[in-house]
Formats: sequence, C-alpha cells, structure tokens
Amino acid sequence: MFSKKIFIILALLFPTCPALAETDTEIPLPATDVKISEESVDSIAVDSIPIPDEVTYALDHMLSSWYQDKAKKSQCDTAALDVQVPDSVVKLRLSLMPCVIEMPYNRHVRSFIDLYVVKRRSQVSYFRRLGDYYFRLFEQALDKHDLPFELKYLPVIESALNATAVSRAGAAGLWQFMVSTGRMYGLEINSLIDERMDPYKSTHAAVKYLKDLYEIYGDWHLVIAAYNCGPGNVNKAIRRSGGKQDYWAIYPFLPAETRGYVPIFIAANYALYYAEAHNICKADVEFPNPIDTVIINQRIHFEQIASVLNVPKEQIKMLNPQYRREIIPGDLKPYAVALPVSLTGMFIDKFDEIVAYKADSLINNRRVEVNTALAPVIYHTVRSGQTLSGIAARYGVSVTRLRQWNNIRGSLIRPGQRIKIYR
Repeated sequence: MFSKKIFIILALLFPTCPALAETDTEIPLPATDVKISEESVDSIAVDSIPIPDEVTYALDHMLSSWYQDKAKKSQCDTAALDVQVPDSVVKLRLSLMPCVIEMPYNRHVRSFIDLYVVKRRSQVSYFRRLGDYYFRLFEQALDKHDLPFELKYLPVIESALNATAVSRAGAAGLWQFMVSTGRMYGLEINSLIDERMDPYKSTHAAVKYLKDLYEIYGDWHLVIAAYNCGPGNVNKAIRRSGGKQDYWAIYPFLPAETRGYVPIFIAANYALYYAEAHNICKADVEFPNPIDTVIINQRIHFEQIASVLNVPKEQIKMLNPQYRREIIPGDLKPYAVALPVSLTGMFIDKFDEIVAYKADSLINNRRVEVNTALAPVIYHTVRSGQTLSGIAARYGVSVTRLRQWNNIRGSLIRPGQRIKIYR
C-alpha cells in the first residue's frame, strides 16, 4: 500500500513537470512559511486575476436545464432582495467562518464574492438547493479522510454541481476529472460507463486525489491551485518564485486561469455559507429524495425501467448519470442502479417484467447511436505528434466514432486540424 501511494504521488508530479525531471533539480523550499501581507496582495491589479474561463463556462452552461425545468415559482424573489454589505462586514464574516483552510480578505476575493452574491444570485440559489442533495455526500467522504469540509464547494466552481458536466477540455463530472486522472484513481471509463459522472465514486476519487496533493504541498491553497492546473504547473511556479510556498507569492508564475481559482474558492465558501445574510433563498426544485440503490446482474435500459415503473426517464438519468448510453450492463458484472426509495420495492417485484420489456429493440440490438443533434459537442485542435487513438483515449470515445463524426478515412490527421467530439 505504501509503495502504491508513492507511485501515485510520483505520477502526479512528473508527467506534468518534464522540466524538473530533465534538469534533476529539486524545488527549493523555504525554511519557514512565507506569509504575504494583505497590502502586498491588494497591490495586485484586479484585472491581473481574471475570472477563470472554466468558472464562467460552468456558471453559464453547466447548470443543468433539467434542474431549472423542475424549479417551481418561489415566494422568495432572490433577485429583488440584494443587500449591500461593506468591506468591513465581509472581512469580519470571513474571519468568523469555522474553517481549516484560510479565508483571507482582499479586493480580489471581494470581486469574486460580488460575482456570486450580486451578479449570479440566481445560480447560487440553485447551488443551495443542489447542495441539499450533494453536500452531505461530499462531507462524508471528506470526513472519512479527515479533510476540511470547505473542499465540498470545489464542485460548485468546477461543474456548477452538474454531475454530467463536460468541459471544453474534456474534463467530466462533478469534480471535472480528465480521463487519465480518473482512471489513475480507479474510475471505470469506457463506451458504456463513465464513473467520473457517478456522484459517489467520483467524490471518493476526488477526495483521495486532494489528500495526495496535500501530502505533496502541505498547504491547502497550493492544493486547490494544483487541482485546477496540475501539480507540474504549481511546481514550476514555486521554482520560478525562488521556492516560495504561498499562493499569493507564486500567483504571478501560475497559469492565468489559475490565478483566480483560490479567490473564487474563497468566494464560493462565503456565498454559500452566508447566502441567507444576502437574501439568497433556495430554488424550489423537486428531487426524488431519499434514494436507494439496487444491485442488478442483467442488462437493462433506462427506457425499460421508466416504462414499467411509470416514471420519467429523465429522473432515472438524473440519478444514474454514469451510464453513458442509458444502459446498465449488469450482464458483464454487478452494477448498482439508484432509484427513489418509494420505487425500490416495485423495481424488485417487477424486475423480470422490466428485463423483458422491449428487450429485442432496447437490449438485444447492441448498436447504440449517439444523437448528434442533442449531444453536447467539444472541439480538439490536433497538436504535433498526436494520433486519433490518443485523442480517442483522452476523451473516452472510440476511434471509429471520431472517424464518423469528422469524415476521416484512415488514421491520418494533421497539426491544427479541429476534431469534433460528441459527448
């Protein structure tokens, strides 16, 4: 077990940091913690810490339309109850939060707080309601590994709490794992299953990843930065800063997108902890809560479950986002299906009927087409040395699909070519 842990840590460090491996030099570490004054932080131009594109993308595109469609008219008008809070109060509130991770106040943090509690109040309203569904799961996983509960707000930034979110870079799920990192932490990813979208399994994988990063850095702000841009980029920033191990000291050397990541993490913690103080109410969204899981050992399609149990198929999809083609391949190995508790008894009683329902058309025909008219699309720009098989592996699709979607014959691709990928 110990050797496996060392291997994982080395795998995190070196594939993303070739310069360190080639020069065989160690990162100079300070003898004592480096503390940056608030005045030094505030001297940074606000424009130099932009809103990360992926955060904006999450806020604008990843908040599931299914959630919004299920929203009812609420008596609490979030948009109309905006309150103005002076800097001194925000600073005091941050200092009073029961946190292990430091929540410093500066004008950059304030600008991101305003993003949530002023400009994007309606999204925070949804996050509050979605949090009832997800945050307990996150807290249980964090508690199991003795990690700070504040980290439960990372998926707010990463995916807008959308379990099926896919970024433009190909990261997927609540915690936005890339295929390679997901597999490193034991997630199953293939044509039928994508456990990056399994709320339970992806959460436990993310917590293990965060714990490994903390073993490397011993500083939560650096861990959060590394989660966003990779350990290699953080190591490079530490080296270029002369060995400083403080986020605000190394931020000029971080990728531009990551410079705003810790401030927006602090802002997300503030916005959700003090939402009521800003009159941000919970969106009134119906959830099939509580839920239970049933282990099955036969292949079943969501349509079979929905039709026999007379429930919306969208509800089955929402509870089981890890099944990419709406098929649970229980004939390969036992898999779990999540259902509202009120339906589990009926599911067990009618299991044979479910398996038999339209089996010839839904199950026995193994050819599953991707509805390209509805599927979200991303584009990959080919770099020198890349191959179709490598691109397919990165995004968890087959080479055959890439050829079909892009009218490619053979395997020849050229640098600069844009490859269309449906998710």
